[in-house]
Amino acid sequence: MTVVLETRNLCKSFGGITATDNVTFKLEAGARHALIGPNGAGKTTFVNQLSGVLSPTSGTIILNGQDITNWSVRRRATSGLARTFQINQLFADFTPLQTILLAITERENAGSQWWRTSGARSDFVDESVTLLTSLGLADVMQQRVGSLAYGRQRLLEIAIAVAAKPSVLLLDEPAAGVPESDRDQILDVVDSLSADVALVLIEHDMDLVFRFAKSISVLVNGALFVEGTPAEIANDPRVRQVYLGEEELLHV
Repeated sequence: MTVVLETRNLCKSFGGITATDNVTFKLEAGARHALIGPNGAGKTTFVNQLSGVLSPTSGTIILNGQDITNWSVRRRATSGLARTFQINQLFADFTPLQTILLAITERENAGSQWWRTSGARSDFVDESVTLLTSLGLADVMQQRVGSLAYGRQRLLEIAIAVAAKPSVLLLDEPAAGVPESDRDQILDVVDSLSADVALVLIEHDMDLVFRFAKSISVLVNGALFVEGTPAEIANDPRVRQVYLGEEELLHV
């Protein structure tokens, strides 16, 4: 199987604190992978380095065979690495349709001409409508983003990432802050994403993790603690100890 994303001996320090501790990690094409760990384990710091928000202190990041360690966020995004964030970063006064049109024009390097191009390019509009429909947002595509329920906003953020046509998609707690009744819809949408895209889910909700993931990595104190299938992780006594016997890890 082809490895699409890899880190080699990745380290990140803040003063005397080691937030990422020599992490070597591989993600295969089409993977459905979860990254978990207790609070303070370094999950977000690790993902921020993958996406370029933070620069590593040492180590290497490779995307589709290319060393991207020193690449900008934008260059990574246009080369196949997309992510969502724990907190929505949306334009409240846009509509979902305008939002996705902007994402597509940026992908096609036409962002500086967005207002003219988005209205003139029927293919961009058609692609936006198709994407929003596939993610269950067709009925709100002309509404103001700021007026949408929070669960719909989270789906829109996923749609923005998908619009970039990534080979790797990092989903940083996509269900965070979403009412319980809406979480299944988000998971269903994630499950329906193309099998060509390798997905990494960073999540505290163990129910979502075990329903989604085919493989799991556990971070503890910034280091890669253990990796395995959901069943292996749930039944690993070392993981149980780290999670202090939380029942969520016992039911797979």
